[in-house]
Amino acid sequence: MTQVTPEVTWAQRSSSTDAARNYLYVNLKTPDVAKSDADLNITSSNVSFTGKSKKGVTYHVSLDLYDEIDPENSKVNHSDREVELVLRKKQLKEEYWPRLLKTDKKVHFLKTDFDKWVDEDEQDEAGEDDYANNFGGFGDEGGLGNIDFSKLGGLSNLGGEAQAGDDEDKEDEEMPELEDAEAKLTESKP
Repeated sequence: MTQVTPEVTWAQRSSSTDAARNYLYVNLKTPDVAKSDADLNITSSNVSFTGKSKKGVTYHVSLDLYDEIDPENSKVNHSDREVELVLRKKQLKEEYWPRLLKTDKKVHFLKTDFDKWVDEDEQDEAGEDDYANNFGGFGDEGGLGNIDFSKLGGLSNLGGEAQAGDDEDKEDEEMPELEDAEAKLTESKP
């Protein structure tokens, strides 16, 4: 039986005062592994997973964590594509863990989840579970706040109807037809 190490992505938050904001996001990319065919063990210092996919691939990974977590206050969401873990860090600290694993050697299957990552000094500004805020530039209304679309050229009426005398008419007048341009190019050649 061949075992494959799944891709593991992770991100984190820290708080010295609020245990609910002191956690790790860990995703195990294990496509087509049914919850009934998976064995997930979470202890204070390790997360291990073994599961067989519908296609016959057996995934296995054991993560010796950098520091301790609180397994009782951690959450698991097992979907068809991955196992999502929200692991509560045991110690309340403002500082991030320097890495996910105890080992300081680079492991090929572990990657940062940039969709969920927030820099340590910006984590208070990020919404609880609103990952869109991690990219910045999004307003409280959920739109693209603070962006002046009129400066993006041709997008000033985004979502609206064209108005008389719009830039579209000017563009049509200013742009030479392709055939005219080719004819002029041919005429100018010796």
